[in-house]
Amino acid sequence: MKPLSEFSPNDLRQIRGVLFDIDDTLTTDGQLTPEAYAAMASLKTAGFIVVPITGRPAGWCDHIARMWPVDGVVGENGAFYFHFDQAARKLKQRFIKDDATRQLDRERLTAVAQHILQTVPGTALASDQRYREADIAIDFCEDVAALPHTEVARIKMLMESAGLTAKISSIHVNGWLGGYDKLSTTQLFMKERFGIDLDARKNEFMFVGDSPNDGPMFGYFPHSVGVANIMDLLDMISAEPAYVTKARCGAGFAEVAGVLLASRGRD
Repeated sequence: MKPLSEFSPNDLRQIRGVLFDIDDTLTTDGQLTPEAYAAMASLKTAGFIVVPITGRPAGWCDHIARMWPVDGVVGENGAFYFHFDQAARKLKQRFIKDDATRQLDRERLTAVAQHILQTVPGTALASDQRYREADIAIDFCEDVAALPHTEVARIKMLMESAGLTAKISSIHVNGWLGGYDKLSTTQLFMKERFGIDLDARKNEFMFVGDSPNDGPMFGYFPHSVGVANIMDLLDMISAEPAYVTKARCGAGFAEVAGVLLASRGRD
């Protein structure tokens, strides 16, 4: 990983969109700071495509798509994307699986979650579980005492042994049925929402993240950035970002926004 300060000015000027994780990338200690929110809004005002790519639930993403200065949101690690159609004044929802299939999945996911809670002491369902449509989220440090990395890896292993796809974020282990992930649904979103083939134009986008479930995004985007706290989980990440910020969490996101805005002659 190179320092963000070594990002080529020519490459910066090619960036037209910023994709980013939320927890511990945009937020700091569970809070969306004024600095980070202003940075996101400034990117949108400057004409960048702005899209959070998160493991957070559908209930949160409904609010995000409607209320935040963004062009849409990919949620539950790729289970769907939402965007708000300003002309129609309507939230548009695109799920990877239909309603009936998600309902069938729910019974199996609930059983796996209960098994993990009984097997791994100190875990809990994420407080946002009731707002989820397509996955389970096991809390290992958000509202419970932080578990060691070995126990976090154990949660992931239990999900995978039950046939789930599992990913570790900075606060939860998420599990779902299906082969989609943050990257595949981001590609779908860009194609269906903007007519952009990311395989051909990924040099025009930057991804900013911090945790293991961002690994596919780090590996795909040549212009990927980790906020400084990525070092806390680096041993669990499948692919490293190309660059890293000086600052942690939301301050690191604001650092990225500042560099991009400066490349456009803005501050």
